[in-house]
Amino acid sequence: FSMFEDIFGGGMGGFGRGGEASDRGLDLETEVELTLEQVAAGCDHNLEFDRMDLCDTCGGNGSKPGTQPQKCSTCGGYGQVQQQMQGFFGLGVRVIACPKCRGKGNIVSDPCGDCRGSGRRKKRRLLTVHIPPGVSDGQVVRVRGEGEPNASGTSRGDLHCYIKVRQHPLLARRGEDLICQVPISFSQAALGATVQVPTLSGAHDLAIPPGTQSSAVFTLRKLGLPTPGRRGHGDLHVQVLVEVPRKLSDAQRELLEAYAKTEENNLEASNPQRKSFFDKVKDYFATKR
Repeated sequence: FSMFEDIFGGGMGGFGRGGEASDRGLDLETEVELTLEQVAAGCDHNLEFDRMDLCDTCGGNGSKPGTQPQKCSTCGGYGQVQQQMQGFFGLGVRVIACPKCRGKGNIVSDPCGDCRGSGRRKKRRLLTVHIPPGVSDGQVVRVRGEGEPNASGTSRGDLHCYIKVRQHPLLARRGEDLICQVPISFSQAALGATVQVPTLSGAHDLAIPPGTQSSAVFTLRKLGLPTPGRRGHGDLHVQVLVEVPRKLSDAQRELLEAYAKTEENNLEASNPQRKSFFDKVKDYFATKR
């Protein structure tokens, strides 16, 4: 592209390399931090940022009020001049920005006192941005026309809002699904119980059936995050982890010791996989003799 721009002037209908108008205003970037609850519901986020904007005093032309910029005598007000250069196919012509007016097409002889002839002043912008439900960390929400204006003030760039999702203290995200690890006691796992698990809309009762094993996963349908752009929700997956007490009272120890005397037969009767495993262990060592 650089070679053709050098030969043919780089104008090509007023478009640059990206196919967008070359006089388009500059884009701006900012970061929006959200909680997982805000991601689930969507929200209107208030932004406050600075941007270079047209000077209110001179209207963006850079001249003192009551005066007007003068047409550049070098480019005749076009902002561009032709330059001859030697190319691959001989002598060529390319179009460059006017060095005298720097591409503006006019000269400010009596500059504005507020913007010093630049036509731009830094301004504070207050804006409310709608964040749709289900956005992901790193996703960009674009707000059209909230960037900086171009030289003539006829076109603005866009504002790009990069989403940052704050880590939740209890829930982990996997796409539209949520994962939660819930500790339960040995007695709750053996006898069954009802425990409260966290969701984005509040506590939810989860029934733990008797004989639940550690690391078992229970799925609560449609309690995850919404699917962006479509109907439906992800699920909440609850993994229960059986906690072993580190300290026992004398009464607890006596009860567990009494239980342990009958445990072996009960485990093999109620858990055939355990019996099958230890039978395989015996057979394995028998073949090593």
